[in-house]
Amino acid sequence: MPFGRMCGIFLFLSTCLISFMPPCDGGNILVFPVDGSHWINMKILLEELHARGHNLTVVRASNSWYIDENSPLYTSISLEMDVGMEDFFDVFVKENIRAQREGASSLTVFKLIKDFLVMITEAHRLWAEAVGRIFEDKNMVKSLLDSKFDLVLTDPALAPGVVVAKYLKLPIVLNVRWIPAGEGHYLIAPTPFSYVPTPGSGLTDKMNFIQRVKNILYHLVIEYQQRFLVGPAYSALCDKYIEGGCTISSLLQESDIWLYRSDFVFDFPRPTMPNVVYIGGFQAKPAQPLPADLEEFVQSAGEHGVIIMTMGTLVNALPEDLTEEFASVFAKMPQKVIWKHKGKRPSSLGNNTLIVDWMPQKDLLGHPQTKAFVAHGGTNGVQEAIYHGVPVLGIPLFFDQFDNLLRLQERGAGKILELAHANSHTFEQALNEVLYRDSYRQNIQRMSRLHRDQPMSPMDQATFWVEYVIRNKGAPHLRTEAYKMPWYSYHSLDVLLSLMTAVTFLLCSTFAVLRFLCCRHRKKSKTKQH
Repeated sequence: MPFGRMCGIFLFLSTCLISFMPPCDGGNILVFPVDGSHWINMKILLEELHARGHNLTVVRASNSWYIDENSPLYTSISLEMDVGMEDFFDVFVKENIRAQREGASSLTVFKLIKDFLVMITEAHRLWAEAVGRIFEDKNMVKSLLDSKFDLVLTDPALAPGVVVAKYLKLPIVLNVRWIPAGEGHYLIAPTPFSYVPTPGSGLTDKMNFIQRVKNILYHLVIEYQQRFLVGPAYSALCDKYIEGGCTISSLLQESDIWLYRSDFVFDFPRPTMPNVVYIGGFQAKPAQPLPADLEEFVQSAGEHGVIIMTMGTLVNALPEDLTEEFASVFAKMPQKVIWKHKGKRPSSLGNNTLIVDWMPQKDLLGHPQTKAFVAHGGTNGVQEAIYHGVPVLGIPLFFDQFDNLLRLQERGAGKILELAHANSHTFEQALNEVLYRDSYRQNIQRMSRLHRDQPMSPMDQATFWVEYVIRNKGAPHLRTEAYKMPWYSYHSLDVLLSLMTAVTFLLCSTFAVLRFLCCRHRKKSKTKQH
């Protein structure tokens, strides 16, 4: 075909495709992220929005852990904070690991929950104070108003973004899986505790009676967290600065779109709502070529392949004794091992193991030589493993990691090794099982096929709905107003009580009439006898 004709056809097809895309001028977006691993996936979304011509302004702590003050992607607003998030997590992580290794007794579980609640409460208090300083700074408020933002994009694991959005009267898009207390669905969608497991409970969607009791008890902990720990941190802000007052729950329920970092290939089926858009795996991308030295190391593994190991962004190193045991197991394996580890170099390290400070995780997961992924079970890593079809040996440490890995284990695509039971023997046994039992790879590759089998990529869905809110100045038609109903009306208890009262009145009236007729009949009978 002549080159000119090919160009003509290409231009024609391009014009047709563009004409079917809804127009959206570059929007002006105010972003309230959460630091740490949450920022990693928020930044991926911001990169795509920036590439599509949107102007981004990111609110960050002045001592931010991950969020740079200067970036080609966004303009930043830095808020002074007394304590950095890294300080909170560092202490909590060390205590959590120590407590788990002592054994998962009831006392240990209680202590872990208590420490978590204390840490989260303090984080919310600090951010509530920071937002108060924004509202008291007249120049800052004027600057925000003059910027004429189209919407607020925020991660609601911490809640300052939704308070500021309410104050500025802006639509809200949530980049969400977690809210200040628990999992996002609980605030907006029906949640039957008979088959919807509460985060942290370690349960699946198949529960017996005792497990359902446990599920409700865990939910009560979340309710306590919301009502008595997190909620009060923002109450003064709502009462002082928001006309008519508010609660964090009501602000989240008013949000226009929930970009939900999960999907039902990964999660258990449950009721949902029309303004929840599932973007699980949106950060996953096809693998890029590895750096030359790393590619050479991977190829040197031959037919045995490669194992990769990382414990995420919050953990630089496991306890030294456990690190030594893991290193000794790796040294015996025929595979090559790439291990992200920043602690003391293990003395038992084998020649087959490469220690790195950082690894191109998605590119290694997408490499055909990668046979297993040893990980802590963070959402990003688990979803990238699903996308690339690599079985997981999970060693959960805290937060949602056990629940994430449990979903893989239930589908036969991964195995959990709890920290309390981790040693050289259990680690070697679990690793060999994941490597050599074919069902693990088959099951996660099936999950990968299901995840990819959708009409629009998760990232395209995310950007479409952000732009949808900009074009339409919100999406209230997708949002239920049920949260404005009293709890007894929501559950129709007032209707049920009214019906029961009516039925009771009818039955009592009928009984009274029958009794009256019977008594009258008896009196007549006695009169006749006399």
